[in-house]
Amino acid sequence: MNAVQPLPDVLITHPDKLYINGVWAAPETVRFTDIISPHTEEICLRVVEANEADVDAAVAAARMAFDTGPWPRLSPLERAAHVRALSAALERRLPELARAWVDQIGALAAMAPFVIGGGKAAIDYYADLADRYDWEQERALTSGPGRGLVVREPVGVVAAIAPWNNPFGIMAAKLAPALVAGCTVIMKPAPETPMEAYILAEAAEEAGLPPGVVNLVPAGREVSDYLVRHDGVDKVSFTGSVEAGARIGAVCGERFTRCTLELGGKSAAIVLEDYDMEEAANALAQTITMSAGQICATLSRAIIPQSRKEDFIGALSAAMAAVNVGDPFDAASQMGPLAMERQLKRVEQYVSVAQHEGARLVTGGRRPPHLYRGFYMEPTLFCDVDPAMKIAREEVFGPVLSVLTYKSEEEALAIANNSPFGLYGAVFTNDNEAAYRISRGVRTGTMGQNAFRFDQALPFGGFKQSGVGREGGPEGLGGYTELKSLMLQA
Repeated sequence: MNAVQPLPDVLITHPDKLYINGVWAAPETVRFTDIISPHTEEICLRVVEANEADVDAAVAAARMAFDTGPWPRLSPLERAAHVRALSAALERRLPELARAWVDQIGALAAMAPFVIGGGKAAIDYYADLADRYDWEQERALTSGPGRGLVVREPVGVVAAIAPWNNPFGIMAAKLAPALVAGCTVIMKPAPETPMEAYILAEAAEEAGLPPGVVNLVPAGREVSDYLVRHDGVDKVSFTGSVEAGARIGAVCGERFTRCTLELGGKSAAIVLEDYDMEEAANALAQTITMSAGQICATLSRAIIPQSRKEDFIGALSAAMAAVNVGDPFDAASQMGPLAMERQLKRVEQYVSVAQHEGARLVTGGRRPPHLYRGFYMEPTLFCDVDPAMKIAREEVFGPVLSVLTYKSEEEALAIANNSPFGLYGAVFTNDNEAAYRISRGVRTGTMGQNAFRFDQALPFGGFKQSGVGREGGPEGLGGYTELKSLMLQA
């Protein structure tokens, strides 16, 4: 095995405690969750679970820090200085964060530092944005003399709930804008991936953030539901499944609690006639196997010209079959395991249903024969897929790509939009005008040209069942604020 540059062991100081009100506190009752390596199927860490009483304590601490503490009363630049201190504390923990991601979900060790670096970049972005953001805007009054001001104030106590697939990057993208806005935060990581949130809490302590500004309560579904329903929470920021997001949205609607929901996707890649089919195939093979396809925005539908079908499928099947699946610590590996056994079974079920519905399995669809341990799956390609099939409409969250064909641009757009989701998409063409036209025609939150890419400066979120609200960019910061209008005498 060719190992990548070694990543250090993860050193969590208090896995048996919760971080509440600036101290590491023992939980009300002692119950632990085992964190299972998807590569070895062995326990790599055991962390404590919060219960409802612990959530009450965390909300009370965040509530007091917001209602009577200094945090929301600091200037944005003062808060940004604290966020920069948090970033500095995280800097030396970046290799540990990378190792945590590999240990918990089987991500490639070679790729982990870049993904973790993206999470830290989000923190730095929002610290820098504090000085440029439009916190106060003056407007001319139409009702008579005086001075009109529109100001942004922090929304309050935030429950930040992150998923298991990118636990550091997504939690960082919630925590940083919330803090810069003046909110206090209760971090609730996914039960399968709590390590990164522990490191964030340790960094917050090292950075000297005031007590109660950042709190940590790792918990399962029932306690998470209790947190969402808690009347001391002013906003819920959630990334995860459509089913969980629908429940959270309903609860927030009952209480008029603000919420941001970043949910699932079934993103389409539209390949136009002018683009090189082999280049498109290689790009899509790399995208669908990135993090074993466990990315909400991944391009899982390829929509290609009917006239180029055979060329494209030949190139794509060859590219996917050539992906080296194996040990995430091996430099030769190009895809690691799925994150957990239940996820592997979910993907296998979708493969079975797709074949039953008449889709043709071109390559993959099974455990790699040389891997006897771990939750591994071959990169899987289906063609002859009808837009009404489950494999074309539902989020698989695995390395499974479906190919659909079109005969006209209008049909390509109709197929892309024939989805309950609208999170991401891409168009592969060398014609920039066509790229703009297609991008405007797809009902989705983000479109890329000839690549699967993101940018901190742009808002990210979805149409339809892909969610409500946006994260990233100035819009992501705005989501943690309330607008207030002031009408003053001159």
